[in-house]
Amino acid sequence: QVQLVESGGGLVQAGGSLRLSCAASGSIFSINVMGWYRQAPGKQRELVASIQTSSGSTKYGDSVEGRFTISRGNAENTVYLQMNSLKPEDTAVYYCNAFTRVNHWGQGTQVTVSS
Repeated sequence: QVQLVESGGGLVQAGGSLRLSCAASGSIFSINVMGWYRQAPGKQRELVASIQTSSGSTKYGDSVEGRFTISRGNAENTVYLQMNSLKPEDTAVYYCNAFTRVNHWGQGTQVTVSS
């Protein structure tokens, strides 16, 4: 089992920045991919960014490409999401995800961008 704890959400004005953190514990050796998803009210959960633990290869959702950056900490069980040039449409609950052979999810952290 993998447990995920997110932090760093909050309220920010449009154009501002936030940094989300996710710490994994448990069977971290079995994690293949870590990433961030988000879900806005009335919308489906969507991929924001992901990073492969072995290669460091990253993937981004189209709407955040060039504005958000995913990275891993010095401790291999941490992942960060640097969010710049935030827009009101980035408002959502952001979930940390770890994929082993199944998906593991954090509890989510609210990000609200005011116009």
